[in-house]
Amino acid sequence: MRGKLTVSQPKTDAAVRTIVLSLAVTEQLRHYRKQVDSRWIFPSPKKEDVPRDPAAVRKLLSRILKRAQCPKVRFHDLRHTFVTTALEYGMDVKTLSAVVGHRSSSTTLNVYTHVTKAMERQAAAKIDQGIGKQEAPTEEAQETKHPTMTTFRADPGKRRKPGTGCVHQIGEHLWEGRYSPRGPDGKQRSRNVYGHTQEECEEKLKALIATMKAEIQAERRQLREAGSRP
Repeated sequence: MRGKLTVSQPKTDAAVRTIVLSLAVTEQLRHYRKQVDSRWIFPSPKKEDVPRDPAAVRKLLSRILKRAQCPKVRFHDLRHTFVTTALEYGMDVKTLSAVVGHRSSSTTLNVYTHVTKAMERQAAAKIDQGIGKQEAPTEEAQETKHPTMTTFRADPGKRRKPGTGCVHQIGEHLWEGRYSPRGPDGKQRSRNVYGHTQEECEEKLKALIATMKAEIQAERRQLREAGSRP
């Protein structure tokens, strides 16, 4: 809110809920909790007694997706993936509605109607096979270009050359570029630029680097001239 991280109340009463986690996730969290000395489960690594900024989570997800060669998705899309998968694996809508914090089951059905329609078609096909003795439809196997788990290798990414700054995606349509050189006094100085695309941000960063290098060179000349005066 207004550029500051704010902890607010949930939007609805249904959002205040207890979520049952799998045993594997619970064990991982228990192990992680022993290493964290904070009232927050995921505290900020930079500020005292403050939760981790959601923007940092989005950046991490973006890097993971890029290395895994997956399409870009919002962090909120992971919630949609969970609901879709839960429905496909047979979780009843009432239980699922409580898990995701919807006010009622009708909300879940309305939001994910495309999933339930597909499930209805699958159910009809099973009835035809069971009662109508229809043969299950067969599909010719198609070759896929997706790498298997045994052959997949994560994309190592491209390392930027020293002195070219850094660029990160901080929003769905927002990129941030930063250049942090050291001045003649030995102190690091940082400036940021922003763009709606990576290409726009790179161009702005290139101009920023040229400007800052010129400023630093001018300062060095002034120091040399001042030192040469009697």
